[in-house]
Amino acid sequence: MEALSNTTRRLTAHHLCFAVFSILLIALFRTPLGALLKLSFTDDKYSHVLLIPVMSVSLVYFRRRIAFASARFCFSKGISLLVVGIGVSWLAQEHLTSLRGQDLLSVVVLSIVLLWIAGFLLCYGAQSFRAALFPLFFLLLMIPIPTVVLEGIVLGLQKGSAVMTYGLFKLLGVPVLWRHFKFLLPGVEIEIAEECSGIRSSLALFITSMLAGYLFLQSTWRRAVFSLLTVPVVILKNAARIVTISSLGVYVDPGFLHGRLHRYGGLPFSLVSLAILVPLFLALQRSERGCEQSKLPTEPVSQGVPKQVPAF
Repeated sequence: MEALSNTTRRLTAHHLCFAVFSILLIALFRTPLGALLKLSFTDDKYSHVLLIPVMSVSLVYFRRRIAFASARFCFSKGISLLVVGIGVSWLAQEHLTSLRGQDLLSVVVLSIVLLWIAGFLLCYGAQSFRAALFPLFFLLLMIPIPTVVLEGIVLGLQKGSAVMTYGLFKLLGVPVLWRHFKFLLPGVEIEIAEECSGIRSSLALFITSMLAGYLFLQSTWRRAVFSLLTVPVVILKNAARIVTISSLGVYVDPGFLHGRLHRYGGLPFSLVSLAILVPLFLALQRSERGCEQSKLPTEPVSQGVPKQVPAF
């Protein structure tokens, strides 16, 4: 009982240290954190930002017995990472001020995340850091995507959606002419705009797949495969949405092209993504269990005791 009490007091000291560190960090970076908070409310692409720290803390709490089993202060490695985070923050404030608002915010938030991870390493040690590696680096999803990278992702999703949309139109026998991101259908022309690229649903699905893989899959490569599968699935979902609404607008009622299904139809078509991903996820789980069972040692077959033949 006394040993348990000592362990509790020791952990309380570590938790208190990290709490104080977090409060100081929030106070020091309240301006960029406020800008990040505002961005999450004004830009749908970053509506997930507020949930990332909550998810990260929840994941650490979920693995608390492992993560805090050997908690100890680690000043050497913690200070090293702390210096890196401070360096990134200094670089953003002194030499990268010419960046556009969101791009500069990305660098500052990167420095905040690095400092937060450094604080965890400082207060809990290397062993706890390794046990909580995924939840800690999950915080990187708080960082707004730099403009150049975001434009590249959106363009890739547009191109993929265009190719898949044309393929579905041809498969369904719908007469269509295709040029870049525009499709000429009987009596109407549609275009896959940036808003139709599916970047929001892609981010949401990617984050969900990362969490599901971490919680329910064991092997790293299966987790990576499942997360990467979200990209073609989202492209297929976008194409199915475009083809469905366009076909309804051409052959049923033109109002479908600008109606509620076009504006608020993301959720029903997201179910298509889940209907594809869930069986793939279960297949990865089954293959993992099969591999684990095949590695189990088998009991040696009893050969029995040979009968002794009497000698005459």
